[in-house]
Amino acid sequence: MPIDMLGPVRAYQQAARLPSAPSASESSFGGLVETMVKDTASALKQAESASAAQVAGKGNLVDVVTAIGAAETALDTMVAVRDRVVSAYQDIMRMQI
Repeated sequence: MPIDMLGPVRAYQQAARLPSAPSASESSFGGLVETMVKDTASALKQAESASAAQVAGKGNLVDVVTAIGAAETALDTMVAVRDRVVSAYQDIMRMQI
């Protein structure tokens, strides 16, 4: 199985989704995290509504699977970013002054 070396780069670019002219809050790391949290919540809500429509018999199974996959990817990205931030914080706290 070949390994895609650009996969993480593409995932980061997709997760960032920064506009061409970011505002003051979006140009900071906190703004980036806030945007990612909002996008993740939106993906989860979309997956939930697609699932509810499928259960009601009004949805398409392909749409449900696609929405759930997108939500899972967004959530996995958020968890990875959180883990890295916590790890960096712990490394900083262990530094000797």
